[in-house]
Amino acid sequence: MTIGKKTFTRSLWVYHLGTGSCNNCDIEILDCLTPRFDIERFGMVLVGSPRHADVLLVTGNMTLKNIPRVKRVYEQMAKPGWVVAIGTCSLDHGIFRESYVAPQKVCEILPVDVYVPGCPPKPEAIILGMAQLISKIQKQS
Repeated sequence: MTIGKKTFTRSLWVYHLGTGSCNNCDIEILDCLTPRFDIERFGMVLVGSPRHADVLLVTGNMTLKNIPRVKRVYEQMAKPGWVVAIGTCSLDHGIFRESYVAPQKVCEILPVDVYVPGCPPKPEAIILGMAQLISKIQKQS
């Protein structure tokens, strides 16, 4: 998004949505916020409400119970909004691939902009994914 010549890629607000996984991806996302990796140096701040978020970080599988809730959270986001799928579970179900309660992937429910693979992905990979998102946003505007 652009106003004049300024782009808002310097202050992306992020909402973390854990959809029921083993919590390893969640721990790695929280590790990105520590002083060692410090994702806030890129202007990214973790917010507590999807209504304030520009970016939705999704971890875990899409189960039958949480699909309507995930759609509602995405609809609450301010537009334009971007989605980052983190971890193998959100990409192709990971170890839950044959499960009957996880019929769809994240990309079949939400428009995913960046994928960060890994089980769990390292904080460096998450930061790289967010840097790719920033460059994608700058190209769009």
